[in-house]
Amino acid sequence: MQVIAVVGTKKSGKTTTIENLIRELTQRGYAVAAIKHVPEPDFTIDTPGKDTWRYAKAGAKTIISAAANEITTIEKANIASMPLSALLKKCQNSDVVFIEGFKRLVAAKRDIPKIVVVKSREEAENAFNLFKPILAFSGGYSTESLGSEVPYADGLKNPEKLADIVENILLKKGNCILKRCEHAF
Repeated sequence: MQVIAVVGTKKSGKTTTIENLIRELTQRGYAVAAIKHVPEPDFTIDTPGKDTWRYAKAGAKTIISAAANEITTIEKANIASMPLSALLKKCQNSDVVFIEGFKRLVAAKRDIPKIVVVKSREEAENAFNLFKPILAFSGGYSTESLGSEVPYADGLKNPEKLADIVENILLKKGNCILKRCEHAF
């Protein structure tokens, strides 16, 4: 499983970039997962008054809702004390996992390549100091004028090119991380 963080400032296009990458990579046959950090402390995906909400209010720590075409698991937990690996474990059947958010946590992790979505030259220049390693730049500002070896691919307008960059690290010759890949044997 390859983990890739998509980082950038608010309203830079991170969510749309991930959405486009998911669409493109699933069309290519990859199993893709996504983890989204929600910084609002009182956020809940649950709906007040619904049965699952009532179970949580009664004290359940894990609530599973199963419908004909979807299973949802709601876990009541404090993520401040939870390692990222615990979240990634829930995605273990995926070829690639995209992370949005957790910027401070993933910034220092050199084993997690980053796609940096930028809106300006200043954001791109700051990214070199904040994030390592940078897999690619994306977003509204083209970093090609910076003279960097880090590739630029606009995940909003040309997600195929950005997906090619991601696929390239998934299929590194002789180092394929996919169980179904011919390089793995």
